Amino acid sequence: MHIRSVSVDGVATVEIARPEKKNALTQAMYRDMAEAIERARADQQVRALLITGQPGIFTAGNDLEDFMRHPPPGADSPVGLFMQALLACEKPVVAAVTGAAVGIGATLLLHCDLVYISEQAQLLLPFVNLGLVPEFASSLLLPERMGYVRAAEALLLGEPIGAARAVELGLATAVLPSSEVLAHAQRIATRFNSMPPEAVRDTKRLMRAGARTAIARAMQEEWTLFAARLGSPEALEAIQAFLQKRKPHFGRS
Repeated sequence: MHIRSVSVDGVATVEIARPEKKNALTQAMYRDMAEAIERARADQQVRALLITGQPGIFTAGNDLEDFMRHPPPGADSPVGLFMQALLACEKPVVAAVTGAAVGIGATLLLHCDLVYISEQAQLLLPFVNLGLVPEFASSLLLPERMGYVRAAEALLLGEPIGAARAVELGLATAVLPSSEVLAHAQRIATRFNSMPPEAVRDTKRLMRAGARTAIARAMQEEWTLFAARLGSPEALEAIQAFLQKRKPHFGRS
């Protein structure tokens, strides 16, 4: 099983555990994560959700071979269900970014409440380089949070964002030594056990209420374009080149 979920001391931990593939996510893994989040939402003993990866790697994003074999057909696909479950989670979501966070590994952090990042970690958004477009409302949220020109570096050029820079840009809460990031995130998540849960949930809802409609609209537009681009010659060439470990060749247009 590549997604481990356990609830201990009021914290539901969702651990991505596929280190042999750099924690690359399959449709089955998205389904398991969605189900784990929904269980945490329904469990009255759970006060906070913690999402983490393996030492040295948070997630490499989509498993491209699985993605091409099983392209997500719509918002009711496993990846869509995962996105909706994370968006709908009323409880605080804490992320322990234990290493590189690629693609959706980076964009899911935009929907977490507290993000603690390893000093060796990098965020990478390679959508355009794969012939695709951003997802999980990142085309909306990144320019809002970072400013347009910095978001353009990340989304149009695919420039990596280091840990300290992620904090500076408002994408992460704090940088910690690699050996401490998970334990620190666990301590923070456990703090919610001693806090009034309804006040915590109401405060999160108020902070996120203003963006809810815009996020839904952005996700729908992204999803439509993403699905269309997935079968485009550019995406097919970029993904095949990635899998074959060669440089892609794009025609002029």
